[in-house]
Amino acid sequence: MSFCIACGAAGQHLIPPGDNLPRLVCPRCGHIHYENPRMVVGCVAEWEGRILLCRRAIAPRLGYWTLPAGFMENGESAAAAARRETQEEAGALVRIDAPFAMVSIAHINQIHFFYRGQLTTPDYAAGEESLEVALFHPDTIPWDDLSFRSVRYCLEAYLRDKPQGRFGFHEHELPPLTG
Repeated sequence: MSFCIACGAAGQHLIPPGDNLPRLVCPRCGHIHYENPRMVVGCVAEWEGRILLCRRAIAPRLGYWTLPAGFMENGESAAAAARRETQEEAGALVRIDAPFAMVSIAHINQIHFFYRGQLTTPDYAAGEESLEVALFHPDTIPWDDLSFRSVRYCLEAYLRDKPQGRFGFHEHELPPLTG
């Protein structure tokens, strides 16, 4: 961002009084533009012991498998975002059970938040952002073709908890990739 959204003037990056981080500040009207992490919300949706995955039809990671997830919209709850993304990407209806995992990815200004859920029917179909959708038994998950490290972390935690018959809440911070 370079220009003020309030008046259109060119902004300056500086630390406003009472703050400790550089922000885009408008020298004309004084508006301070805060940029905050974006929330990606999704769901580990299960049907009869199988987990719903979508093969991405969009960049980044085109052609790789992911949990149904996407950016949360203003005006919706996190659970509503998980239900909406599951329906949009996988054509599936899901009943949300509980929050399950939160993965902070500070180097790209994102937080990935996943719920546990159950499909309400075995019906699913690829949406615009998916090449295909499938239910995977835990032993057939395409681990080498998963789209994001947050998805891998979430699935690994889910499959560790499942045999115990109880699920915890998992929080993790992903460092930047090196080399």
